[in-house]
Amino acid sequence: MRGVNAFLPDSVAVLWSAEMPLDFHARYSAIARTYRYELLNRGVRPGLEVRRMGWFHAALDVGAMGEAAQALVGEHDFSAFRAAECQAKTPVRTIRSLEVVRTGERVDFIVKANAFLHHMVRNIVGSLIYVGSGRQPVSWIGELLASRDRTRAAPTFAADGLYLEKVDYDGAWGLPP
Repeated sequence: MRGVNAFLPDSVAVLWSAEMPLDFHARYSAIARTYRYELLNRGVRPGLEVRRMGWFHAALDVGAMGEAAQALVGEHDFSAFRAAECQAKTPVRTIRSLEVVRTGERVDFIVKANAFLHHMVRNIVGSLIYVGSGRQPVSWIGELLASRDRTRAAPTFAADGLYLEKVDYDGAWGLPP
């Protein structure tokens, strides 16, 4: 670990390493992933957090966004939240949980799923912001999902603030949490 860390930039550090079986694949062996989107919700854009978190200037109804988000939980065809350049063989994914949490001026969107489509989280965040800002009703997210029509959804939200927070693997692999 010390050897590889000597070649990495200061912002990256390897904490552990282990030799894995040949049939292990970091992407395809994962059983779930969790993304967090951090959004600053205030009238003034971010200063120190610029390029590290998203921003929306108008007040958001986090309760309405959380209620609307529940329509996305479960196994669905997420074509309405899929980027045009997505190369996934199927748009069907299973969202295990989707939380919208406010802490002061920050709103976090925490999404856990078996897998994600290209820009799926950013497209979900943008659409939930339409609900939270009053531009669309809570029921719109379910209607949008059922439509499978990407052109009806909100624009893809900025990448600033999107973080891969966790990847889950079967315990048989013996990976640390």
